[in-house]
Amino acid sequence: MTTTVFETTDVDAAQDFLSGVYGPLRLSVPAGRHHVRFTRHVLGAAQLHRITARTTVDVDGTPFGMLGFGRMAGGSVTCRTGGRERTYDRAGEIFVAAQPDQPYRATLGDADLELAFLDPELVAQVADPAPSRAARPVRFTGGRPVSTEAASWWSNTYNYVRDHLVGGPVASEPLVSGNAARLLAATALSAFPHDGLDEPTATDHHDAQPATLRRAVAFIEDNAFRDIGPRDIATAARVTIRSLQLTFRRHLDTTPLAYLRRVRLARAHRELLTADPAATTVGEVAARWGFDNHSRFTAHYRAAYGLAPSATLRHR
Repeated sequence: MTTTVFETTDVDAAQDFLSGVYGPLRLSVPAGRHHVRFTRHVLGAAQLHRITARTTVDVDGTPFGMLGFGRMAGGSVTCRTGGRERTYDRAGEIFVAAQPDQPYRATLGDADLELAFLDPELVAQVADPAPSRAARPVRFTGGRPVSTEAASWWSNTYNYVRDHLVGGPVASEPLVSGNAARLLAATALSAFPHDGLDEPTATDHHDAQPATLRRAVAFIEDNAFRDIGPRDIATAARVTIRSLQLTFRRHLDTTPLAYLRRVRLARAHRELLTADPAATTVGEVAARWGFDNHSRFTAHYRAAYGLAPSATLRHR
C-alpha cells in the first residue's frame, strides 16, 4: 500500500497536484483564503481518497479512468456528469462520484469528502460470470444506492477497509490488498444499480459437477499463496463464476472463497508449526496468508485447531 498526503492554501498548487492525480482539471475559486487537504491510499486496484476543501471550489475535469464512489463527511458536493446534476449535502450520504469514461464537473462547498476509486476492469471481472471471455464493462446506472440497507453495506465496507487496513502493516501484503479491492468491488455491485447480470443459467446448474469441483480444488491448493479470486478459480475449473459457486454449495456446502480461506488457514497453521517464535509473529503469518484482522484469524484458527495460533507458535 502507498499513501500520499498533500495540503496547500495555494489554488494553483492544488490544481497542479490534483491534475497529476485525476488527470487534467481546472479549479475555480472565489477570492479569499483557501485550504485544501488531500489524502490517498492505494490498495492494488482500489484507492481510498479524502478531500477537504475549506472553500467553495468548482472542478472541471476529464475522464479519470476509474469508477468513483463518494461519501459525504461534511459540507456539500454538487456533481454534474452524464447530463445529470445532483447535490449531496447530508453527512453519510453515499453516491456514484465518477464514471471511468465521462468528464465531470463538480462544486464543493466547504466539503469533506471520502472517495473510493476502483479499477473498472476489476469491477467487470468480479461482475462477469463467464471468465473464459473478456469481461464486459459494467455501467452503473443510478447515482445512489439501491436501498438504505445497501448504503449501509457500502459504508460499513468502506469503514472496514479504511479503519483496519489503511496505515497498518498488513496492507502491504498482496493477498490482503487484493482481497480488499475485490471486497469493495463486490460491495459496489451489490449496493448500486448497474447493468451486470445476476442470475444463474441452466448451463450453470448443469456444469456444477464433481469434475468441476476437482479442478477448482486443485487450482486452489496449488495457488493459495497467490492473489486469486473467484474469476481465477472459475477459469481454472472451466466454468462460469455462478456455476463455480453452485458447485461448492452443492458438493461441499460452502463457497469458493470460504474454501480458499480454509486452505490458507491450513498453510498458516503449517507455517506457525515450524516458525521461530523469536523471529516471527502471528500477525505476520496471518497477513501473509491474506488474513487482515487478527481477532477473526484467531477465531477461525481456534475453531479449526482447538487452540490459539500464539500457542502453536510458542510450542512448536
